[in-house]
Amino acid sequence: MKFKLRRYVLYYLARCLAILVYIMPFSMALALADIIGLLAFWTVRKYAKITLENLKFVFGSEKTDKEIHRIARQVFRNIARNAVELVRFPKISKVNIDNLIRIEGSQILEAEFSKGKGIVVVTGHIGNWEMMGITLRIKGYPGVAVGKRIYFHKYDEYLNSLRRCHDVNIVYRDDSPRKILKVLKSNGIVGIVADQDVDSVEGVFINFFGKKAYTPAGPAVLAQATGASLVPVVVIREGRRHRLIVDDPIELANTGNKEADTVVNTQRWSDVLESYIRRYPDQWVWMHRRWKTKEA
Repeated sequence: MKFKLRRYVLYYLARCLAILVYIMPFSMALALADIIGLLAFWTVRKYAKITLENLKFVFGSEKTDKEIHRIARQVFRNIARNAVELVRFPKISKVNIDNLIRIEGSQILEAEFSKGKGIVVVTGHIGNWEMMGITLRIKGYPGVAVGKRIYFHKYDEYLNSLRRCHDVNIVYRDDSPRKILKVLKSNGIVGIVADQDVDSVEGVFINFFGKKAYTPAGPAVLAQATGASLVPVVVIREGRRHRLIVDDPIELANTGNKEADTVVNTQRWSDVLESYIRRYPDQWVWMHRRWKTKEA
């Protein structure tokens, strides 16, 4: 009972902070986010430790401890900025969207739409990934995003209300697959954030930063089964603005061996994502235990 009460107390405190962030000037809100992010780095030690461990594992031979600590602090600041921008989603419109984000590679989307089989957009927790959905919807691209239910329903309802203010609809992982197939059949986009080790979903082991990582197979399986294009897309933060980058479609392996093809195709899009994380290490969520699941 106490645990349940604490959830509600924290939720309503967060909503009060969200109201404050919503009404204050954007520059002030981002400054507040920077402070909160740094405080989180120094107080939420469990996740700060995981962040530092992962960064040292990947960049230990390339960067000094001072550089790694700087990147780690920036990671927490980026997440706090993401949260501030998410709260302010209702302020975004067709009028001001171009002042906040620019799309690089929209011609790729147009070319893939012309094939008429839909697009599986695969991305990761880099930059402000939540900006992707609202940007594509405001620009008139049809589709849905695949997501997981948040453990506390109040947070889940609030987050989805912010997304739906721009008609970004979520299909939960445990919903019927028909919902996703229907979108692709109507030549829409299905967006999937698939860069985490989630043992509750079907996955394969691929190389990620030189180490075997259990990775959701969904994007590759969907594209292979439906003929949809598999397109990596990332949103990179550039100061107070963002750049939505549409990368080249993944050339899908199709040897007839479904399992082997899934591994190859998952590796291909993961390699693209890894290349962006290497370029922008301070914008990825290193506090996730990305390599926790081991091969049998």
